[in-house]
Amino acid sequence: MSTVMTWQTESTSSDATEHLAETLGNQLRGGEVIELVSDLGGGKTTFVRGLARGMGSTDNVASPSFTISRVYKAGKLELRHFDFYRLSEAGLLEHELDELMGDKDVVVVVEWADIIQHVLPPDHIRIVIKTTGDDSRQLTFEYPEKLAYLMEGLC
Repeated sequence: MSTVMTWQTESTSSDATEHLAETLGNQLRGGEVIELVSDLGGGKTTFVRGLARGMGSTDNVASPSFTISRVYKAGKLELRHFDFYRLSEAGLLEHELDELMGDKDVVVVVEWADIIQHVLPPDHIRIVIKTTGDDSRQLTFEYPEKLAYLMEGLC
């Protein structure tokens, strides 16, 4: 397992959070796995909206809380967004997720990943979004050296 690096920043608005995610989305090549961690209403969907736009998607991004997963087209890539909040076990979705993890044409974003931690590859980026005010957030990016290219333009 490679060394985990950390970078932290503050966002003062949902627009700033989207812009930060859009910058990250511009760096995605496919095959990456992103774990988003925050409380309910913490800004995960806002982050994914910016990420999808940065990847080149024009799809309408919405929370997958009730549908469990959503797919967004972004040029030659797909953004697969999973939300395991309402599940106590992943069931068949665990197998789907496991297959997607190796696909170089797919970027996987997972929310509420506790029940599938064993499926996540060791080399994934983990983004913790902490609410610090009505509109402000502290974002902590934890990533392995091999994914440091994702941080270009952010750090």
